[in-house]
Amino acid sequence: MTEDEIETAKAAAAAGVGAGVGSAGGASVGVLELAAQGAAVTGFSAGLVIGVGALAGALLGYGIYRTVKKRSKD
Repeated sequence: MTEDEIETAKAAAAAGVGAGVGSAGGASVGVLELAAQGAAVTGFSAGLVIGVGALAGALLGYGIYRTVKKRSKD
């Protein structure tokens, strides 16, 4: 593997881990919030909240990876 391929794999792994954590957090927080509002939790609304959590987690994980990588070069 080239150095670029290794870096791409590391970034994808960081985003994947973030997405997994975000999915779990989105599921927990989102479903609890919907239940607290008295709204019926449907499969669609729960899936939407989980998806948003996964996206946020992936972006956060990738952002942390980039920050750490940038600081390690300095």
